[in-house]
Amino acid sequence: MEISNPREIHIEDYNYDLPDERIAKYPLDKRNNSKLLVYKNGTITDSLFNYLVDFVLDNTFLVFNNTKVIQARLYFQKSTGAQIEIFCLEPYSPNNYLLNFQQTSRCSWICLIGNLKKWKEGQLKREIVIEGNKIELIADRIQSVGDSHIVEFTWNNPDYTFSELLEVIGELPIPPYLNRKAEEHDKETYQTVYSKIEGSVAAPTAGLHFTEEVFSSLQEKGIETAEVTLHVGAGTFRPVKSEKIEGHMMHSEYISVKKEVIEQLLNHKRTIIAVGTTSVRTLESLYYIGLNLQNGDESDMNVSQWQPYDEAIKEVPVDEALRNIINYLNNHGLDSLIAHTQIIIAPGYKFKLVDGIITNFHQPQSTLLLLVSAFTEGSNWKKIYSHALTNNYRFLSYGDSSLLLK
Repeated sequence: MEISNPREIHIEDYNYDLPDERIAKYPLDKRNNSKLLVYKNGTITDSLFNYLVDFVLDNTFLVFNNTKVIQARLYFQKSTGAQIEIFCLEPYSPNNYLLNFQQTSRCSWICLIGNLKKWKEGQLKREIVIEGNKIELIADRIQSVGDSHIVEFTWNNPDYTFSELLEVIGELPIPPYLNRKAEEHDKETYQTVYSKIEGSVAAPTAGLHFTEEVFSSLQEKGIETAEVTLHVGAGTFRPVKSEKIEGHMMHSEYISVKKEVIEQLLNHKRTIIAVGTTSVRTLESLYYIGLNLQNGDESDMNVSQWQPYDEAIKEVPVDEALRNIINYLNNHGLDSLIAHTQIIIAPGYKFKLVDGIITNFHQPQSTLLLLVSAFTEGSNWKKIYSHALTNNYRFLSYGDSSLLLK
């Protein structure tokens, strides 16, 4: 079915019945024992993730998102007894993730605040003990930005960075649909084994199935791999509440891609499989950043939500778009592209780089399900999800996996 205007898509058309018992509340004991649904040319095959290597071609290029989930939930107790939750979404000052995490006395973040009505004014204070050293952490709400707030954090011991404070008192922000508090094991199981770059408030869950055993089997087959970074924002859990998707606002997310990876993509001549929807959004955003540079706009390293659907855009070959980025990096002496993307991938979208997707099974009426529908075309997503439900696949973040191929 050809979608003439993705903005007019009714989100109700992307609904399905997901019983609570089908949501995986906990991970399997062994990551790669999860089920794997393989979809190709309209045909569905059931397997296990440990046999992923059997379904990827020799010339496959796998792209992973190496982001690391931070312990972004902070709890403060007011003198009245009220508990305030501060959920750190993205750095505000310094706005660079790495610099912010390295601060030793002061930084500020864009945050969501739980129980806000109990924090009308004043500072919140919490005492922390690290290695026998007492530290006072102070939170000060300094500005509101829509439904978010800018919170400044200060602390009185320069021996400890903000990253270290989060590690000690922060709570891992597991998805709300798990309907449970984070547990100690989540600190390991809700991270991919290849997570490196701190910044996400949600895991790129398609990568949770990978183990050293799976990587070894891919390496033996000669499968090439690369990593990109997209820091997943809280918007990944945000349902589409508008009747049509034109009323849904995508959150902007930070991406970073090394020049050598862009060069690999340029020279690939092979099947590119994105591990997770975050890797899909990163790879597809590269094309539109390259398009911005084609138009001579070096100031715009961002992809807006509806940019791919602008009929006025004059498209160029993918190779040309990637060369534009490489030339830009070379001209400015940069080894990585730093940008932001707000891209929404919905039915009607034409994929530029991605030939296959490894992904979990997503919530009804979510932008992630729209992405799956766009890739599998038409109503094929219903066939896939019906098969998964009928055959006892586990759903959502800690659930089973799928490999979607053209």
